[in-house]
Amino acid sequence: MKIALLNGPNLNLLGTREPTIYGNFTLDDIYEDLKKIIKTNGKQIELFSFQSNIEGELINFIHLCPEREIDYVIFNPGAYTHTSIALMDAIQSVNCKVIEVHISNIHQRENFRQTSYIAKAAIGQISGFGFDSYRLALHYILEHEKS
Repeated sequence: MKIALLNGPNLNLLGTREPTIYGNFTLDDIYEDLKKIIKTNGKQIELFSFQSNIEGELINFIHLCPEREIDYVIFNPGAYTHTSIALMDAIQSVNCKVIEVHISNIHQRENFRQTSYIAKAAIGQISGFGFDSYRLALHYILEHEKS
């Protein structure tokens, strides 16, 4: 099985960006943590990580998921969550399961953050558990997928 960890705009600044909202961890911390969970689980899983501040690059990554035989994408689209019909369309266009994740609880924030175009295409959404949002998505995959 192959899983991609996909992160959108401004998430490259984790660890320094608004730590009261987003914590003190980095994308590398998340990636390394997920790799450890996979290793201790004993399943044959490859984990890929990609981050971009550019919407088109995220769309291109999603388009390549079938060719790369990626089964699941754990996706934090950042602010594109609330604005990108193009990302929603890209997810709906490929045969790959996407789990939308957010560090903060988008439903307790500003009104404009409470709408997710991505949720309309994803198999589920995990929001508000900080670093654990990513772990919860991975645990879902490990529990529900036979590799």
